[in-house]
Amino acid sequence: MATHLVVAEHNNGTLTKATLCAITAADKAGGDVHGIVLGQGTAAVAEAMAKYVGTVHHAEHEGLAHQLAQPYAKVIADCAASISATHVWAGATAAGKDLMPRVAARLDAGMASDIQEVVDDKTFKRPMWAGNVIGTIEVTSAKKVITVRPTEFEPKAEGAGGSVSAFAADPGESKMSFVGFDAVQSDRPQLGDADVVVSGGRGVKGPEGFKDVIEPLADALGAAIGASRAVCDAGWVPNDWQVGQTGKVVAPDLYIAVGISGAIQHVAGMKGSKTIVAINKDEEAPIFQVADYGLVADLFKVCPELTGKIKEIKG
Repeated sequence: MATHLVVAEHNNGTLTKATLCAITAADKAGGDVHGIVLGQGTAAVAEAMAKYVGTVHHAEHEGLAHQLAQPYAKVIADCAASISATHVWAGATAAGKDLMPRVAARLDAGMASDIQEVVDDKTFKRPMWAGNVIGTIEVTSAKKVITVRPTEFEPKAEGAGGSVSAFAADPGESKMSFVGFDAVQSDRPQLGDADVVVSGGRGVKGPEGFKDVIEPLADALGAAIGASRAVCDAGWVPNDWQVGQTGKVVAPDLYIAVGISGAIQHVAGMKGSKTIVAINKDEEAPIFQVADYGLVADLFKVCPELTGKIKEIKG
């Protein structure tokens, strides 16, 4: 029987949605599902994860305090070997993409990255060529490492009532050192978890456009803010707002693309959204090909009007 080990990603003592989606994916492969929680002061996270899997392996060590990929990979590989895990899973987040190839190398395991479907315990489907091709891949190695696209799996529901098992971690020597972490403070929802996302592109014409047009609309809707790669590269907005193949993949209930042409790189990161609304003055813009609703208009006129109507409706 397969034994699955799901790596917990946690922020401020809370399990991420991506981790719960990875548990759902692991369940689909069949077998026993375990979790692993590492860090310092993470006992509450381990207890929380035990609500979703049968056994949580929990280790605390000062060398694991800052979630650095190199020491984490060693400890995860050690734990996987100790329980004879056949599969190691994580969300295909920035942290997961950094960490899991290192785990695969230590386990001499084949790896399936950014999967969107589990066919069986060794066969998976994943997007290729910016999502234009869905490839079916088979991992033939004895051990397998998988990262899961969170937008394609529902988060696991509580109910496992599992146990927490402590183990002694040995992070070993590391060439990595923690320098600092500059968190972006915002009252808006996290981009990857938001139900509504408002994104801006080059048509917004500058950082002032984001401040005057995008941010008021997003705040009226209680939405997260996204952006195209060109906008982030230009320094108009923070890089962690980028939606696309090289940014974040999102699938909210509502995605509003404002002044975004619809380059394939951007579309790859948002075409899974349930409803897509595009606002662009160019009626030939490719974004209209994937939009459920399209408005050919001057964004600087219609977005403030839309924001006002939303505020009026909300009272």
